[in-house]
Amino acid sequence: MGRKGAASLEGLRATGDGLAGKTVYRVRWPFSVKNSVVAVAVLALLGIVAFAVTREATTTVRGPIPAVSRPPSAPQKPAFTRAEEAYIQALWPIHGEVERSTVRLSLGKIFYKTNEMGKADLKARVDKALATYRTAEVRIGALQPPPSLQRAHDDYLAAVGLFQKSALEVLKMFDDGDDDHLLAAYPFSQEASNKIREVGAQFWQDEFPPN
Repeated sequence: MGRKGAASLEGLRATGDGLAGKTVYRVRWPFSVKNSVVAVAVLALLGIVAFAVTREATTTVRGPIPAVSRPPSAPQKPAFTRAEEAYIQALWPIHGEVERSTVRLSLGKIFYKTNEMGKADLKARVDKALATYRTAEVRIGALQPPPSLQRAHDDYLAAVGLFQKSALEVLKMFDDGDDDHLLAAYPFSQEASNKIREVGAQFWQDEFPPN
């Protein structure tokens, strides 16, 4: 070969190498992209698996969610015995008379202070209430409470005694004309009402609902 042949051969080689390089480049590029996609997919899959394992481990460590605790319900009051029921039923009509007389007397005091009732009418109410209290004291004293209700019996009897004391204090104003006896009588009637409310809340819950 001459120089032209050698040059031509080198040109062909150069050209061939160039074509080969381009061909190899073109052939290899798709494989590189494919490998990259696979690698990304594998990494994503590993990430998902790692997240699942971590979550499972965390859930296992935490354990089950404790149940919400509820406040204990108030214990139910035991039912009254036959002896207790008999006593409460015997006291009920006496209690009704005491309550009516007390309310009527309290209203009379209010009407008197607002000049809607005279002294004579107020005195009549005080006398009648005092008679009711004295009768109630005798009737309650005749009752035989069971041992479980002895304290309530004594408290109610004491309340009736305080109502009597209050009424007697009010009656003094008709002797000396001093209305301050109404104020002096109030603490006795208030204490008596509190005692009866405590007993009533134990015996008659419908009449004395809890606050």
